[in-house]
Amino acid sequence: MKAPRVTLDQWRTLQAVVDHGGFAQAAEALHRSQSSVSYTVARMQEQLGAPLLRIDGRKAVLTEAGEVLLRRSRQLVKQASQLEELAHHMEQGWEAEVRLVVDAAYPTANIVRTLSAFMPQSRGCRVRLREEVLSGVEDVLHEGSADLAISALNITGYLPIELGEVDFIAVAHPEHPLHRLQREVTFQDLEGQMQVVIRDSGRVQPRDAGWLGAEQRWTVGSLPTARTFVSSGLGFAWLPRHLIVRELAEGLLKPLPMEQGGTRRPRFFLYSNKDRVLGPATQILIDLIKNFDGAPLEAPFAAPLPNA
Repeated sequence: MKAPRVTLDQWRTLQAVVDHGGFAQAAEALHRSQSSVSYTVARMQEQLGAPLLRIDGRKAVLTEAGEVLLRRSRQLVKQASQLEELAHHMEQGWEAEVRLVVDAAYPTANIVRTLSAFMPQSRGCRVRLREEVLSGVEDVLHEGSADLAISALNITGYLPIELGEVDFIAVAHPEHPLHRLQREVTFQDLEGQMQVVIRDSGRVQPRDAGWLGAEQRWTVGSLPTARTFVSSGLGFAWLPRHLIVRELAEGLLKPLPMEQGGTRRPRFFLYSNKDRVLGPATQILIDLIKNFDGAPLEAPFAAPLPNA
């Protein structure tokens, strides 16, 4: 790739001529001489090989090519300014990126609201979001591939920040054999039916959390897949209430009338990478996660996100 012949300063000069209405006005705004501004634009047109301005009476106006190039140059100058600002923030200890790993059962709406609030405060800091299941979150944290982690597991060696509970309810399609019993469902009843469980994404010590030893077990890779299976009549499962609001309302899923254990409420925790000093962006994100964790899920956040 060839090195650019036109500098950012030249693009800024052209923008000033157009925005301020002429060479004299641009020179005053830029605190430069008019001859310097005129030379810069003339040299720029020579380097590009295309006329950018034409004289209309006493006023310089953009040519068709000038309009296109000026519009693109505004994006270029803005990005350069943002890059310089980011470098300044990094020099002051502001992170370029925060890596967040979240258990897939944690409400997506909380994360959406957190990141929406973080965006205007981010100063160019990116967030790399990763979803895992069960011990997959623990593995990522131990590997040092995450700065923050949200999990319902007690991860040894880390001091957690307590978050809220997430309701998991035992559900099946209304026409499932368990509902046709027309009585309270026992664990013995469950053992004779197919249970849909979510594959633990961990590699070190994957777990069979939630499996009751049913004769038939289908293991799927994600909660949305489990939701689809169960709402289609294939088995029963414990699913997060926030993920199946729509299916419950539309009658595709119905809570099992369990004798006991029909609802589970695991508590979630926020962990931070203990081998890394928390920067200001990470601390802001922690505060926002805590703030939105306890907030009620209101429309449109109460329903699962599309393709969730």
